[in-house]
Amino acid sequence: MRYETKVTDAIFFGLDRPVKTRACDCPGCPGQGEYRAPKNRELTDYYQFCLDHVREYNLNWDYYAGMNEAEIEAAIKDAVCWERETKPLGSWRRREETLKEHVAREFFGEDGDAAPPPFKARTRHMPASVVTALEVLELVPPADFACVKAQYKVMVKKHHPDANGGSLSAEAKLKEINLAFTTLRKIHAAGDWT
Repeated sequence: MRYETKVTDAIFFGLDRPVKTRACDCPGCPGQGEYRAPKNRELTDYYQFCLDHVREYNLNWDYYAGMNEAEIEAAIKDAVCWERETKPLGSWRRREETLKEHVAREFFGEDGDAAPPPFKARTRHMPASVVTALEVLELVPPADFACVKAQYKVMVKKHHPDANGGSLSAEAKLKEINLAFTTLRKIHAAGDWT
């Protein structure tokens, strides 16, 4: 490792402390080696060049020198994911299915034939009219009003008389749906929606 003569900090910072600067690693160059250039692909060892020589070195240096096409493709593929192993998309689904099977075995026995207990919604603080309206819209309490609106649109399309050939039963069901939605909309407008 070559060093040029001592240069004082006074030139740069106005201090009078001597500082060693490295000479350019290019043979015969009197410039200072201020710029690093890699010696190998591992990027662990570096040359120190002056600005002119680092530019020349970088123009001629090839990271992939000595590698065949397959090795280059593998290096590019590894660089995309920072040389870390990637996992296939959707692996969480397999874990979720395994977890569901485990829960089913724990609660319903090894055969899994036992039916799960029926879902009992919490309706303690809801008026009976809200619970009934939600049941008409085929929703389980608690449901937010955005969900109610979305379900209302689905139900109207499904039970509209024009979509069912003018059926009287579809018309009666549509009236029931409209009444349930009106009830829920009034409760929401009054600010009593929880």
